[in-house]
Amino acid sequence: MSGTLQPGDLVLLTDRKGRRYLLTLVEGGEFHTHAGLVPHDELIGGTEGMQVRTTRNAELTVWRPTLRDYVLKMPRGAQVVYPKDSAAILMHADVFPGARILESGVGSGALSLSLLRAGAVVVGYEVREDFAQQAVENVTSFLGSEAAGRFQVEIRDCYQGIDAEELDRVVLDLPEPWRVVPHAAASLHPGGILVAYTPSIIQAVQLREACETGPWAAASTVEILHRGWHIKGDAVRPEHRMVGHTGFVTTARKLAG
Repeated sequence: MSGTLQPGDLVLLTDRKGRRYLLTLVEGGEFHTHAGLVPHDELIGGTEGMQVRTTRNAELTVWRPTLRDYVLKMPRGAQVVYPKDSAAILMHADVFPGARILESGVGSGALSLSLLRAGAVVVGYEVREDFAQQAVENVTSFLGSEAAGRFQVEIRDCYQGIDAEELDRVVLDLPEPWRVVPHAAASLHPGGILVAYTPSIIQAVQLREACETGPWAAASTVEILHRGWHIKGDAVRPEHRMVGHTGFVTTARKLAG
């Protein structure tokens, strides 16, 4: 999105220390921080990339938030799938525009945002109504009404079955994904892909064991580690802190027949 910033737009403010603040612009609104105040009206009509100063002379840079920014700062009630894992899921699931996806364990909609941004049509199963409502609000807030129109969340327990047929993908973020394997086998078309995100390797092992019986092949499990680098002049080294283990991504494809 380009153009001048308008009331209702999401913006991300960053300071010199890399701290990030997400807000929605409102005429007459004010952004408050320990380093001072900035009226929203100073941002409205401006462009992203501009720099403003607070009432205490602290410098802030104004951006439109990326999807990564939004996922890490958006309102949420459940732990989110981190961007590094969402990126891996998109590639391993081979998500494409128009893909029919069943997502279960929607949570606050972090992974849903990535699937919808890639052009998929997503039906979500979520057992908690408050999580489902938050997911829809987050999708609408960041992606708008067109994407929200491709996102249907049902208060359902995926362990009890999947109604849809001829799905392209089944994507799971559940404590016991192996319980969904038979339902996924019945709902995916041949060649369709099952993807599950699990924090524990024991969960991944149980899922892989469940996929050893039934119409599954090409099973794999990966873990994504994210290490930044400090680069400043001749000082080049790995960052002291890294985003290490968050979860495992397991995939399997449905055989024909």
